[in-house]
Amino acid sequence: MTKRSQPLPETLVQVTSLREFFRDSVDSAMSANNVSVDHQTSHYVVNLLTLFARSEALYESTPEGLQLRPLAQMLSDSLEASTLQQRTFGLQRLGDVALFISGFFAESLQRSAVDIDYYINMGGGAYRSLSLHVRGTMRGEAFGNVFAELAEKFQPIVDVLNEVREAAHSTSDADILRLYEIWLKTGSQRASRLLRKLGVHPEQSGRTAYQH
Repeated sequence: MTKRSQPLPETLVQVTSLREFFRDSVDSAMSANNVSVDHQTSHYVVNLLTLFARSEALYESTPEGLQLRPLAQMLSDSLEASTLQQRTFGLQRLGDVALFISGFFAESLQRSAVDIDYYINMGGGAYRSLSLHVRGTMRGEAFGNVFAELAEKFQPIVDVLNEVREAAHSTSDADILRLYEIWLKTGSQRASRLLRKLGVHPEQSGRTAYQH
């Protein structure tokens, strides 16, 4: 994540309450989806949601305005980075953006050139590579296990973020079709559980196994 060069102004003190909101929501969603992660990993996810609540942190400034760079471009830039620090920053940025977008904007992805399974594969792969790159460093001592767990449980954590976003969301026929599509592409246990609650029972033989 981008580090701040200046302290937060006093007018943004309310971010603390936003962090607590996300903490409670994430804890509740993890319980509902039977997802268990280390405290540090949960803390990382909560901080990520708090950070990306500000659009300027998620999007990047370009001559055309704030835009979200394609994941493939982020990956290419990180692989071509001249220093380890630049490479690890690029991989972390890629993982963070992929996690947030697939967790909070899954519906919009069905209208894009790539769908949620692409984001899950790219994000999980970025965190996995990151956990290896930081091994043996001070940063690895602090975050290596977090990045490894984010890679291993990327898709279940996406379920958790979907739960956070959709807690008060009413379900339409289009939503049911989207849940089924997500289940087919990712094997999401949350999507399967919600489908069964709605009377739709997905068949395991109807999908291929999920892989990063």
